[in-house]
Amino acid sequence: MSGKDFQDYIVVVTGGSSGLGQAIAVDVARRGAKAVIINYASSKDAAEETAGMIRAEGAEAITVQGDVADDEACKRIAEAARPYGRIDALFNNAGTTKFAGHADLDAVSSDDFLRLYAVNVVGAFQMLRAARDLLEAAPRPGAVVNTASIAGVTGIGSSVPYAASKGALNTMTLSLARALAPKIRVNAICPGFIDTPWFGKGMPEERVQRMRENVAGSTPLHVASNADDIAGAAVFLASPASRHITGETLLVDAGTHLGMASLSMR
Repeated sequence: MSGKDFQDYIVVVTGGSSGLGQAIAVDVARRGAKAVIINYASSKDAAEETAGMIRAEGAEAITVQGDVADDEACKRIAEAARPYGRIDALFNNAGTTKFAGHADLDAVSSDDFLRLYAVNVVGAFQMLRAARDLLEAAPRPGAVVNTASIAGVTGIGSSVPYAASKGALNTMTLSLARALAPKIRVNAICPGFIDTPWFGKGMPEERVQRMRENVAGSTPLHVASNADDIAGAAVFLASPASRHITGETLLVDAGTHLGMASLSMR
């Protein structure tokens, strides 16, 4: 805990209704944020639940429905912060995947690639573009934190299109950090396995449990991370403590990148 280092911040979290997005949103509220704008694609009930948790921490909460692959939706999300006159931190956390073995090249289509890139890469770009003037209006450099993945660093993960999209997001983080300095900082986190319902989507529970056991048993830190374990790293990159950090990709994977584990979804 870092006290109230987000005091009076205006924060936007895409994909903020559950999992990592929810953990980030509640953490910044706990740390003093004035308002948190929560974007969700489809689960209104989950978004309202997150909003209630934010309000319980003393912050204002606004929910905005929209798919970040839609440029107009990104504009609506950013405009929800307009009454405050600025955005101090934008968490580009919305993401999607398709589960497919990497060696099964027929299991994914060009449409799968386009959909994953539309959300995971183009969506983050559009969201930052929509929020740019509000980020630049912040009294300190506006902070953008992209949720990438260890998949984009090592080529593992739920599918080839997913790993490729997260690799593209890492590269885009570098490009935008260079282009938007000094008014905006752009960084990314690269989580490994996160034990949330999102990772188990479309898979039988016994398979998910095997993944948990495999991850906990084979990562160097011998843990299967949950959303709260990862949220702190994302929040750090938006906090004053990271004010001299931009263009960084922070691996938050319990050491998976060291080569002691495989997270391929088989």
